[in-house]
Amino acid sequence: MPRDVAFVALGSNLGDRAMHLARAREALAKLPRSRVLAESAIEETAPIGPVPQGAYLNQMVALETQLSPRELLLELQRIEQAEGRTREVRWGPRALDLDIVRYETQSVQDNDLIVPHPAIADRAFWQRELAELRAALHPR
Repeated sequence: MPRDVAFVALGSNLGDRAMHLARAREALAKLPRSRVLAESAIEETAPIGPVPQGAYLNQMVALETQLSPRELLLELQRIEQAEGRTREVRWGPRALDLDIVRYETQSVQDNDLIVPHPAIADRAFWQRELAELRAALHPR
């Protein structure tokens, strides 16, 4: 499979949020057939959804990868689980949340995986982080 760039969102609002993001970045850097090209700044955001919870730390990375979106999703779920992620409450608090926001050249429309992520337009922080990463990857 040819190389592509995946944009992966990282979020945490439980425990040592900065540590969870740091460990996620380390795990992403160790993925097979992949390398981290750039990281956005970390920002604190209000939680999304109906469940009362604390603020999130969010960040996005640009990951050059030969992993398909499905393969990357499985790796992200493995990393989340290693950081203590459980899926008990939809929109609930989490130690680590990893989302494939988009790939530069691929898209997917499956029941359990949609790339680009359908919530991009609703998340201003993702738009800022994508713009920051694109500027880092394609300086003028």
